[in-house]
Amino acid sequence: MSIVFAPHIPAALLGVLIGIAVLFVTYGFVIGARGTWARGLAFLALILALANPLMVRENREPLKDVAAIVVDHSQSMGIGSRKADADKAAAALKDRLKKEQNLDVRLVTVTTNPAGEDTGTQLFAALNTALADVQPERVAGAFLVTDGEVHDIPAKAKQGPVHAIIVGTRGENDRKLTVSDASRYAIVGQNASVVVRIDDLGGGQGGLARLAVRIDGADAGSRDIVLGRNTPIEIPITHEGESVVELEATPGPHELTLENNRAVVTINGVRDRLRVLLVSGEPNAGERVWRSLLKGDPSVDLVHFTILRDPEKIEPAPMDELALIEFPKRELFQEKLDGFDLIIFDRYGERGILPLGYYQNLSGYVYEGGALLVSAGPEFSTYTSIYRTPLSVVLPAQPTGEVIEKPFKPMVTALGQAHPITKDLPGANTDKTPPSWGRWFRQIGAQKVMGDVVMSGPGDKPLLVLDRIGKGRVAELLSDQGWLWARGFEGGGPIAELLRRIAHWSMKEPELEEERLTAAIANGDLVVERRTMANQPPPVTVTKPDGSKVPLPLAKAEAGLWRGRLKADALGLYRVNDGTLSAVAAAGALNPKEVADMRATDRLLAPVVEQSGGGVAWFSDGMPEIRRTAKSRRMAGDGWMGIAANQTSRVTSVDETPLLPAWLALLVLVGTLMLAWRQEGR
Repeated sequence: MSIVFAPHIPAALLGVLIGIAVLFVTYGFVIGARGTWARGLAFLALILALANPLMVRENREPLKDVAAIVVDHSQSMGIGSRKADADKAAAALKDRLKKEQNLDVRLVTVTTNPAGEDTGTQLFAALNTALADVQPERVAGAFLVTDGEVHDIPAKAKQGPVHAIIVGTRGENDRKLTVSDASRYAIVGQNASVVVRIDDLGGGQGGLARLAVRIDGADAGSRDIVLGRNTPIEIPITHEGESVVELEATPGPHELTLENNRAVVTINGVRDRLRVLLVSGEPNAGERVWRSLLKGDPSVDLVHFTILRDPEKIEPAPMDELALIEFPKRELFQEKLDGFDLIIFDRYGERGILPLGYYQNLSGYVYEGGALLVSAGPEFSTYTSIYRTPLSVVLPAQPTGEVIEKPFKPMVTALGQAHPITKDLPGANTDKTPPSWGRWFRQIGAQKVMGDVVMSGPGDKPLLVLDRIGKGRVAELLSDQGWLWARGFEGGGPIAELLRRIAHWSMKEPELEEERLTAAIANGDLVVERRTMANQPPPVTVTKPDGSKVPLPLAKAEAGLWRGRLKADALGLYRVNDGTLSAVAAAGALNPKEVADMRATDRLLAPVVEQSGGGVAWFSDGMPEIRRTAKSRRMAGDGWMGIAANQTSRVTSVDETPLLPAWLALLVLVGTLMLAWRQEGR
């Protein structure tokens, strides 16, 4: 209940009136005028009547206080019984708080989002969101049920008191692998540097730990790493494109989890200079296509020789006018053979220029990982064919002696529609449409001995045959008419793109691998793709970051490509294996905060909890007693945690009663005026 004024005239005018009254009454007292006190009473009655005093009574409704319970279900809570203990603690808190009158309880669960930014466990963000619509004076308190690994702890809590109930075990130990630094790019054939660190958290440092290394799913040996020290290791980069490096530290003596013992690094291999040897058996129209393609690439270092005449051929012109150099066969095919990334024979026939031993060297070069591309002309069907040399052991197509000379359009075979070299080749035929490119006029008759036929000519005869030989690759193009596409004959065709793909496939570019398994994290899902030339891919198994294994069914997405999805609900490494190939994908950052230190601790939350007036308790010690008390600076003690009884309310209605009704004001005013008149008349 209170008294307020609701003047009948503007407050400024009322103030002027009060000032005039004070002056008149003061002047009357100064000069000793009779009845001055009575006139003062009359002025007072007038001012009170105009000020309109009211007695106000507010009708209030009590408001409920709000308490929040934030339960941590982040990835680190999956260790042992932490999540189950957290749910038990939250349920006990909720049941206890519901017994309090005028108290609302809000329960919030916080999880880790692998697809999001590396923000770690965000308990205080969840708490602020839960209490965003609550006035600060209504907040009774908050309880954080967590292992203590929280990554958004403020310097000062917005609402208090904040209490923490820690689940887990005191004094836990764990081994952790950290990638401190890693090269993003490296030259193919050289080493990339990766700096790693292995720590035994909670235990002593010093000593050695074993680090296993896998590159693109293949075992790359192991290294001994000094504990607690940044150690650089060298990773060999053997191919162009992305190399996936898996690192895994052997378990420590007191492991809490193996999730932070693993890491993955991706390093892009780039070629400094691609060395290509092009040997043309004779001048021909396709020779310019090869030169334009290879010379137009600044990363290619091309060595090109054209055989202009047979060694036995007698020229009438003097030797000093022929402008010829001797073919450096020994240097190219024996001394420096391994220095070439790709060797191309363009319409080359065996005419006694190369000793048979050099062809044997070429076969060994392919078996050891080299790349060979043969662009065949009519000579491939004659007695000068290189198939009649020791090189035949690596050639996937055998000549039949036939040369087909009639117009035809090259066709992509059913197998070729699944192979990365010819898949989606511009202008290619499909199941419903013929090819839109121009015709060729010559094909060398051959039969497949091994490998895959991805393009065919008249009578479905092999036109482009691909094969893997040992560690190397071989491609045979059984026609010398590709230059027609380059010249734009009948609209031309994608000869440059076709030759580029063949060359890069020969050099094992990952994007052109026909047998490939890849994994990536996209929109919170693990997306697995299997490229294969088989009718059905082998079954795929996914190993999650926690070590559990689940089968992943793959569905056919397009010719030669199968795809599957799995929810990536945890941070860390996902390993994919189909028995032959393997792949890995990392959910989250390279060194995510969530798995940086997974030991239960009260150290991080203690400062902000103490500042807010709250307390910290370990679930293993038993649940603390919950008390409802008046809000004070300290709301926790030995074995108990407090929530505030704020006793807040809101006004539902207001009753106003005039202290000086109009009729009473009139009587008082008339009475005081009569009294003043009577005093002046004496």
